[in-house]
Amino acid sequence: MATITGDMVINEVIRKYPATIKVFNDYRVDSCCGGGAPIEVTARRDGVDVDGLVRALNAAVEVPQAGAALKK
Repeated sequence: MATITGDMVINEVIRKYPATIKVFNDYRVDSCCGGGAPIEVTARRDGVDVDGLVRALNAAVEVPQAGAALKK
């Protein structure tokens, strides 16, 4: 089970969990210029609820990836 926390750097989260890109975009968090900073720093700067964002990020990576069952 993945656990994404507010102190993790955005670019590292996206690299490890590509499904999180949509969440960052949906929450309008700057994952480009703000990508080198921790989630909580960039989210606060962008006026985003950090706890809600982190919950959404974790939910996104817990969803089974399409085709995962086919790889058995």
